[in-house]
Amino acid sequence: MTQLITTELVELDQNLGTSPEDVIRHLAGRVAANGRATEVEGLFADAFARESKTATGVPGGIAIPHCRSTAVTEATLAMARLSQPVDFGAKDGPADLIFFIAAPEGADQDHLKLLSKLARSLIKKDFTAALRAAATPAEIVELVEGALADKPAAHADTVPAAAAAGAAAAGSTAEAQPGAPRAKRLVAVTACPTGIAHTYMAADSLVAAAKEVGVDLQVETQGSSGAKALDPAVIAAADAVIFAVDVDVRGKERFAGKPVINAPVKRGIDEPEKMVQEALAAADNPNARRVPHFGAEEQAQHEAEEKGEHIGQKLKKALLTGVSYMIPFVAGGGLLIALGFLMGGYLITKYADTIVVQNSLFNLPTEFPDNAWGPLGAYLGAVLFKIGALSLGFLVPALAGYIAYAIADRPGIAPGFVAGAVAGFMGAGFLGGIVGGLLAGYVAHSIGRLQVARWLRGLMPVVIIPLLASLVASGLMFLILGGPIVAITKGLNGWLSGLTGASAIALGVILGLMMCFDLGGPVNKVAYAFAVAGLGAASMDNQAPWQIMAAVMASGMVPPLAMALASTVLDKQRFSLAERENGKAAWLLGASFISEGAIPFAAADPLRVIPASMLGGAVTGAISMAAGVGSKAPHGGLFVFFAIDNFLMFVVSIAVGTVVTALAVIALKRWAVKKTVDTVEPVPVTV
Repeated sequence: MTQLITTELVELDQNLGTSPEDVIRHLAGRVAANGRATEVEGLFADAFARESKTATGVPGGIAIPHCRSTAVTEATLAMARLSQPVDFGAKDGPADLIFFIAAPEGADQDHLKLLSKLARSLIKKDFTAALRAAATPAEIVELVEGALADKPAAHADTVPAAAAAGAAAAGSTAEAQPGAPRAKRLVAVTACPTGIAHTYMAADSLVAAAKEVGVDLQVETQGSSGAKALDPAVIAAADAVIFAVDVDVRGKERFAGKPVINAPVKRGIDEPEKMVQEALAAADNPNARRVPHFGAEEQAQHEAEEKGEHIGQKLKKALLTGVSYMIPFVAGGGLLIALGFLMGGYLITKYADTIVVQNSLFNLPTEFPDNAWGPLGAYLGAVLFKIGALSLGFLVPALAGYIAYAIADRPGIAPGFVAGAVAGFMGAGFLGGIVGGLLAGYVAHSIGRLQVARWLRGLMPVVIIPLLASLVASGLMFLILGGPIVAITKGLNGWLSGLTGASAIALGVILGLMMCFDLGGPVNKVAYAFAVAGLGAASMDNQAPWQIMAAVMASGMVPPLAMALASTVLDKQRFSLAERENGKAAWLLGASFISEGAIPFAAADPLRVIPASMLGGAVTGAISMAAGVGSKAPHGGLFVFFAIDNFLMFVVSIAVGTVVTALAVIALKRWAVKKTVDTVEPVPVTV
């Protein structure tokens, strides 16, 4: 394993600027100058993006800017002791000790554990005092390597046997003394987006604060160097839980019912004493917030209220959740249907039911479509088509079920699926699934908030909520809402079937713009969901849904292919090394219809990449619709050529849109106002 820090990576008593940006850029330059990163700007951009999310200053005049980056070739630690302290956001003032942690995107566990161990050492006053007293870079390296060589803190990832035994002994002693109150016990989870530094520093700070007031606190660190779950017995014995996290807690249901204190991970470093006191107070407060028993609906609601989230945002989240869970049913089922058409012919729909019931591999059919691949092809095509059709049959129930799940968590799944099945039975389709899912979710959520007797609580999520929510939501669909929604759905399908000429082209332009607006985000998903929802109504007599699907898929392929063309072929110097590497991967991602392949480019330069992508996507959508291109598969890109009608024009539309976007983004990068990060300035490195 390579050395994390060398004397060349240490600077003592230097003035590196007046802002965190100056210091991080300089240290990124030193890392690159020592051959541990391929470029300065890529590393700086990743590190400063992390700094922008959460300031990395911690108490004691210390800052730990850190990141994972594709520009880093080996895990590295650079250190600077500043002659002019810089404010990195710590509450007690600016920092003079700066440790810059640069980890490769795929850093190995051994390196990550060492970097995490260093982070926890920085909260030890004797260690930081020695760093300030060091006279040479060699002394700094020796101190750091000494800290890394120590044994890890006992509470790092789990409860060791000795500590657990000690806690058990303490508990048994307290129980052995009649009338003696049991000491409070706390558990905590710490986690940050990068999982290298703050995760472990918060853990150590909380444990130290709890120890000072005589409280047993065990921490689970959900960091990059691995995590081992707290013992369920430790969780069960805890009086309260602390979540010092910037990301979702993995396995939150393990803490269900416990009083909870929830805060950003940095507060666990800055105010560990207050968090411990708040947790102790919550343990004695019957009205304290608690970890929900079934998912995070109450937690999500509370956080939404704190952030001022309005009803529209909540609905959007629920709808996108439903679409996300629905897509695998559609993608798998659609591809199977496409393969069924390939092997059994497009008329296999008329024969499939009879063939799969009456025939087998040893009794091949004698009646099948003329364009099938013989008797064997007809049989296999019928089987594939039927599996795909059954999979697509879950489209509306899955959409409704997971919309309800997003609102009411697990108790909403069954009512949502039932309401979706009712919508499908009545012919209410995609719109019926949305309405049924929303109804089921809000009814289940409302019932779940009712205060019931303790003996009844166990029956609520598995019996009472599914029963009542299914009855109310599905009953409303049958009795009141289903008929009007069916009429709207039939009208929409009729309108789409009648689109020709300019109307069809205009729809192609709109779908292309939507697919390229946010590259896999909400707007993109709405367009995609609109296309896949119509596939069930498509037929040889009504090919409009297939044409819409082709326009959506072709437009979604344009952004990654265009970024690949621009960054690896047409104008490489306009793109950073990291972008050129991403461009190589974007060829395959684009060909596979994975729009997210363009996200690294859009994130780095949204004002150029997104408008250029929308322009090309609109052109592609228009050409595809004008040429009557159709796709019977909902995903796969060029690799489902067998399911594309007029494949030549499908390719032409993608090629034209790709060239338009590539030329547009290059033109914008050349002549639009340039960002400072477009030019890589040499970073002076003091040796």
